[in-house]
Amino acid sequence: MKSKFHGEKSNDVKGGSFLLKKGAEAYLYLEDWYGLKVIAKRRVIKSYRVPSLDLELRRYRTIHEAQLISSAKTLGIPVPTIYEVNIPETTIVMEYIPGLTLKQLITTCDEHWRLQLFKEVGSLIAKLHLNGIVHGDLTTSNMILSDTNRKVFLIDFGLGEYSKSIEARGVDLHLMLRALESTHPTVARKCFDYVMQGYQEVAADLAPLVLKRVQDIRRRGRYVAR
Repeated sequence: MKSKFHGEKSNDVKGGSFLLKKGAEAYLYLEDWYGLKVIAKRRVIKSYRVPSLDLELRRYRTIHEAQLISSAKTLGIPVPTIYEVNIPETTIVMEYIPGLTLKQLITTCDEHWRLQLFKEVGSLIAKLHLNGIVHGDLTTSNMILSDTNRKVFLIDFGLGEYSKSIEARGVDLHLMLRALESTHPTVARKCFDYVMQGYQEVAADLAPLVLKRVQDIRRRGRYVAR
């Protein structure tokens, strides 16, 4: 049975720590932090790296991700509030967002709701792109419909960057299209069209340029595949 912890098995976290997810670069823990339920994202040591370089990379990526999330927050994008950045421990402590991921919702909701959800996602991506932020990992697992305010929250900016290049923005959306096709093939095209509708409403001048770049990137991939 799926729990409220974004599909992971739940556990009593009072006074302790519960491992939610193991990623390639970091582990996510659900923890009690001064009476608040929080997510602690801890970047893990990579033994194949030179230790000093590994620590430097983990510290840089921790700081960089926290900066991206904070920048998105100032733009009014629904993202987790950051409570603490522990640089020596390469850990970000942030708000826990109760709710379901769009990955969990996408095949269970009706078409009208899907339209609303993915148009909202598109508008959020457009706001990021207009302000020089590229998310870097726009999968439906990194989008949570909050139980609290019914807004879509974007999470996990670990692969994000600051960029205003059309290429970077196109890659961002192309990766989302590929992720949709991989995990939700029956509704992928419609959902991406809804994303672009929301994007167009916020960034009318930018949208055609970025969509053209998405198409160019797609053609490049097909050419290489041959």
